[in-house]
Amino acid sequence: MEWTDEGIILGTRRHGESSAIVELLTRSHGRHLGLVRGGAGTRMRPLLQPGNSVSAVWRARLDEHLGYYAIEGTQLRAATMLACPHAAYGITHLAALARLLPERAPHDGIYELLEAILDDFDEPVVAATHVVRFEMAMLDELGFGLDLSSCAATGAQADLIYVSPKSGCAVSRAAGEPWRERLLPLPPFLRAGHEDSGAETERDMMEGFRLTGLFLLRNVLEPRGQGHSDARDGFIAAVARSWVQLAAG
Repeated sequence: MEWTDEGIILGTRRHGESSAIVELLTRSHGRHLGLVRGGAGTRMRPLLQPGNSVSAVWRARLDEHLGYYAIEGTQLRAATMLACPHAAYGITHLAALARLLPERAPHDGIYELLEAILDDFDEPVVAATHVVRFEMAMLDELGFGLDLSSCAATGAQADLIYVSPKSGCAVSRAAGEPWRERLLPLPPFLRAGHEDSGAETERDMMEGFRLTGLFLLRNVLEPRGQGHSDARDGFIAAVARSWVQLAAG
């Protein structure tokens, strides 16, 4: 068995004295592991860092085997990203989310979204909006997508400012007003027509993370006996510090 594909490194773990098991999110073969000979050595270590894009050849005698990777770097982002606190936390969190996907099943939309996010991850505020949208995309990919297209109560498509914490559906201002204390705010950057406004506030970001965090925890993580990662909390805290610095500057 052999195939060649593009991939993004999610993580590695040492295997034996000098090899490493490398976990990739590939474009056409999904989340896939393989052994890299010499992967624990000093020459390969900079290449095998989370967030780097690579070209990978996977070989195995049988499809169900772990197999071996031959890897070449195509875009090495990790050195720059890991120097920024928000980026170091962010790539760790994004990799943890990608691990929720079943192994060896293609998720090309998620792959393309992750690659686009990593290419535009320098600015903390921009990165925060990307991470919230990635969490939304993961909910959708895992079968728990939110319906933000119209009001759950009236069918209206305008002035959607709330989300029902029970159904995950949008609610309009008028329909939600009597129950606003029980509803979740829908931040503007997640509303139709506002995706690229560039006018997000710290409150918008926190409301976005609260929204996606609730549904990820309840529908995806808790049924697996998991909780939110420390990396997610670290990323949110790093972004919050950036907002404070922007306000002070």
